Amino acid sequence: MSESERKSDPNNPDDRSSPVKKPRRTSTRYATETSAAVELQTSNSTVKRKSANAAGTSVSNPKKLKRTASGYAPPSKYAHLINKLTDSLAPNLICVFIGVNPGIRTATTGHAYNHPSNLFWKLLHKSGCTPRLCRAEEDGNMPKLFDLGLTNIVSRPTKDAGELSKAEMDAGVAKLEAKIALNKPEAVAIVGKAIWESLWRVRHGSNIKKEQFKYGWQDDSERMGILRTDEDRWPGARVFVSTTTSGLAAGMRPHEKEEVWRELGEWVKERRKQRTEGKGDPTDRASGSTRL
Repeated sequence: MSESERKSDPNNPDDRSSPVKKPRRTSTRYATETSAAVELQTSNSTVKRKSANAAGTSVSNPKKLKRTASGYAPPSKYAHLINKLTDSLAPNLICVFIGVNPGIRTATTGHAYNHPSNLFWKLLHKSGCTPRLCRAEEDGNMPKLFDLGLTNIVSRPTKDAGELSKAEMDAGVAKLEAKIALNKPEAVAIVGKAIWESLWRVRHGSNIKKEQFKYGWQDDSERMGILRTDEDRWPGARVFVSTTTSGLAAGMRPHEKEEVWRELGEWVKERRKQRTEGKGDPTDRASGSTRL
């Protein structure tokens, strides 16, 4: 064999000019383990989907976790319920909190904001309106304990506020004004934007515009329960619009709600301190004007 033939011979170990690539062998063990891993992953995914379906949720699409808003429900739907909730009011309170209407649990137990998901009592404490965390069962003692009151714009119970009509909320405004005029609190706190929208419609004859709405203290002209009769003249209660406390409402994050409520809480805490020190109510700190 010539030198050139020997160098080009593929069987010649010294021939490096044209190496022969050996076919890659797949390990039987590796293939088996890979197949088993894929099957396990598929199995786990199937179990997760079944568990999610059983719980009424979806793993693949978080948006499906959002609760669908309720539509209007006539009074006949909950006519079988006995509403045990009553107002917690007294004359000359520091602040009266105005809610929308009682939920099913609140109505049947007779205690305000009694659903586990409702943040009212937590926000009341975190803001400083109450020095400690109260329970829903203490709602009737709020006037005596902390000079705070509770009432609603609509009395009939529903699963949520979405089952009320704008018309019946607007119809509750006059009764609400009468309650405030009778008890004369220093301020009222509107617990939720929808309540203020209803009050605005009745007072101004139109829907409130986006640029007109604001959380916090409202203009002095928006006081509630104003009396201008010869027998009784009263400038009315200052109005503070706070966020809704419903756990179903996802429009604002918890820390954003707390920030709104904190402004009210600081004022309530200051007024309670002044009353304790016997300073009475010479000045409405919310507006900076002297009370009549």
